[in-house]
Amino acid sequence: MKVLTVVTHPRTNSLTFAVAERFVQGLKDAGHEVEVLDLHRSGFHPVLWEEDEPDWNNGDKKYSEEVEIEMERMRKHDALAFIFPIWWFSMPAMLKGYIDRVWNNGFAYGSRKLHHKHALWIGLAAAPEDHFQKRNYDQMIAHHLNVGISSYVGIDDSRVEFLYDTLAQNPAHIELLLDRAYQMGFHYGKKESLQV
Repeated sequence: MKVLTVVTHPRTNSLTFAVAERFVQGLKDAGHEVEVLDLHRSGFHPVLWEEDEPDWNNGDKKYSEEVEIEMERMRKHDALAFIFPIWWFSMPAMLKGYIDRVWNNGFAYGSRKLHHKHALWIGLAAAPEDHFQKRNYDQMIAHHLNVGISSYVGIDDSRVEFLYDTLAQNPAHIELLLDRAYQMGFHYGKKESLQV
């Protein structure tokens, strides 16, 4: 498969980027083709202005050049992966803006849907797992990404994976997270990937 991996974090020396690197290595070792889109370093502007506002009466609207370029990038891939820190129990504004602008009417929903077979959302959470489960934050985030976004645009095979306790000062724990990222890449799109 050709997998577009979208990464967002203000620092390239972050755990988010280390996770992305291991995930991509797993994809490559499994024989997939990969393109990494670093939203920050690409210069992507997440704010939606009038030029990219959906036109509900025109599913063939031409959007801004920046958005059309990103739509074309997505067309070249069979599957999607997103790697990001969880802030305020959601995705960062940069990734939300990417979806707002690029996954637009006539391309991702409306008269057309996305053609991608799989979507994987890897969220890095500073808090431990029990903190997320206590108030069902994990279920809320997974429902939002799998149903509210992926299913809405036609991607039925979507799942969310959480990497918890990312601020732990325990090298062994961080290595476990990185190994898990590699395994998610290596098993991407396979049934057994649900067991990772």
